[in-house]
Amino acid sequence: MSNVTLQIGGRRYTIACAPGEEGHIAGLGATINDRLSTIPNVHGQSEARSLLYAALLLADELHEAGKQAPTQQSGAAEPLEKLADRLESLASQLEASAAAS
Repeated sequence: MSNVTLQIGGRRYTIACAPGEEGHIAGLGATINDRLSTIPNVHGQSEARSLLYAALLLADELHEAGKQAPTQQSGAAEPLEKLADRLESLASQLEASAAAS
């Protein structure tokens, strides 16, 4: 086990993690701290309330990303459907050509 010390909302937290995960955990901690820095007067709040705010902000971002994902996927689906139609058309032409030979 390895340990990573995170600075979140002006407080230090030591977190145990698997070896090799230190950088990832540190990055996650930095993300949480960045979100908290957008809240005015967060340093005056209790530890639980500060972490609750961070959790709510991150949950909201996740929710918004989930709403945008289907839109992004549908944007990619249309060109793929056109390509599939074109490939089916070509396959039909090749089959017809082969049958005529």
